[in-house]
Amino acid sequence: MDRKAAVALLDSGAGVDSYLSSLGERVRRMRAIRGMTRKELAASAGVSERHLANLELGVGNVSVLVLRQIAHAFNCTMAELVGDITASSPEWLLIREVLENRSEQELQQAREALVQLFADPVSAAGRNKLHQIALIGLRGAGKSTLGRLLAADIGYPFVELSAEIERVAGCGILEIHSLYGPTAYRRYERRALEESLQLYPQMVLATPGGLVSEPATMNLMLAHCYTVWVKATAEEHMQRVMAQGDFRPMAGNNEAMADLKRILASRADFYAKADWVCSTSHIDLQDCFNALRTHIRQAAGMPL
Repeated sequence: MDRKAAVALLDSGAGVDSYLSSLGERVRRMRAIRGMTRKELAASAGVSERHLANLELGVGNVSVLVLRQIAHAFNCTMAELVGDITASSPEWLLIREVLENRSEQELQQAREALVQLFADPVSAAGRNKLHQIALIGLRGAGKSTLGRLLAADIGYPFVELSAEIERVAGCGILEIHSLYGPTAYRRYERRALEESLQLYPQMVLATPGGLVSEPATMNLMLAHCYTVWVKATAEEHMQRVMAQGDFRPMAGNNEAMADLKRILASRADFYAKADWVCSTSHIDLQDCFNALRTHIRQAAGMPL
């Protein structure tokens, strides 16, 4: 395809994906910022000038490897090239550079400082995170059981976020997924958490296991709630769910345990952001509750 035909195709919009057009525009802009000609970029990236021209016009079927070569030539990250939000403005880029190569502890300090900086001064005034306690962890850890016991002990209402999600959506969790998909479910989850935080100034909240996979929802919970990771092994998660009569985790999946271990491993760093960890592995329920009760009452200044 010659240049005139490519331009005509771009102008008409026929067959041109809007994302490819945006990608081409970013490449042109970044080339201009760096003062590179197309020929210079092509030589530095090791791609043909014609291929690069098609990419900039939004009509090239570019591969990930080619994008990687172009990013290397620009001395930038792939995120900046493909349009990640952290590359959308000079301030984002400068902030990202400050945070790059920081330790997990330093990044946590930065996140907490930003949360404090941008917190609503009205809603944050006099807030005590221990008035809203959120239990996180995979299904089968014991969140609901321990949550109900703790709520009854300290006189807080017990709230199941899954039930609040169903209330907000007007249908069951399985229906949300089957009718609207996982993206809609995450929106309902965020809205249910927002409403719960408003409706229950004091509560013990049991959250779905996957809540931590949505950063905005996780940030909201961490900013408002004292969080406890109810922790167990993958084997115990599986055993407890099946003991409740739910055999779906094993249905038609001979690698269910391996999948569960991968899920737990992938979420462990997010669960570890909790204020406290309550291990339920190889520990009697009453002992688990006693440890949780003692910790919460001491942290909140309540009598034991």
